[in-house]
Amino acid sequence: MEGESSKRTAPPPPSKGLLQTPELYQYVLETSVFPREPQQLKELRDLTATHPRAMMATAPDAAQLMGLLIKLIDAKKTIEVGVFTGYSLLLTALSIPHDGKITAIDMSRESYEIGLPVIQKAGVEHKIEFVESEALPALDKLVKDEGNEGSYDFAYVDADKVNYWNYHERLMKLVRVGGIIAYDNTLWGGTVAIPPDSVAGSHRGGTEATIQFNKSLAADPRVDISLTPLGDGITICRRIY
Repeated sequence: MEGESSKRTAPPPPSKGLLQTPELYQYVLETSVFPREPQQLKELRDLTATHPRAMMATAPDAAQLMGLLIKLIDAKKTIEVGVFTGYSLLLTALSIPHDGKITAIDMSRESYEIGLPVIQKAGVEHKIEFVESEALPALDKLVKDEGNEGSYDFAYVDADKVNYWNYHERLMKLVRVGGIIAYDNTLWGGTVAIPPDSVAGSHRGGTEATIQFNKSLAADPRVDISLTPLGDGITICRRIY
């Protein structure tokens, strides 16, 4: 019981989603997220909280859903586009089998190395192939290898929003039928649902790109979709064909 008490007193990460009441978000975290969060993930989450761009990290409630999906489809081979300090990467590494593999793509190895000691301590570094690169060239290289076609079970994208559709087209070639692709930030701070002239200038590009991406996904017959209001919005796609 002492462990539960310490979780109650620890301040929650700021809500990035629709649960704007701190008490309600705290309830969700304390009731179903933190009691099931592995210690290694908690350690990395706490470490990331000190980063000046901590809000870039995957929200723990959204991450919990991803971990469940990964296990439901028995994912073994995955792709991650956008790594940051590695919270979602560590989650995936803990969720796939010992011989599973993750291709993790990010332009900055510096951010990845913040979380790397925790990943190493968790004993899952051997599952990760980190690719320091812009995402499109890295994905194009994977697509060119015919052996990769339809060979991935799961993909997670948390990167530049203007390229989400470009990533989607490539991932649709790499992820198998029945596999899952998850896209983070598909509510973009709630700005997708407010008048364009009310969106701050610094957010408009991302807002416009996210709105268009959501429309394109809704019209894509190749996938089943669910835009889930966890974190900053996470859209789950299941490849149909």
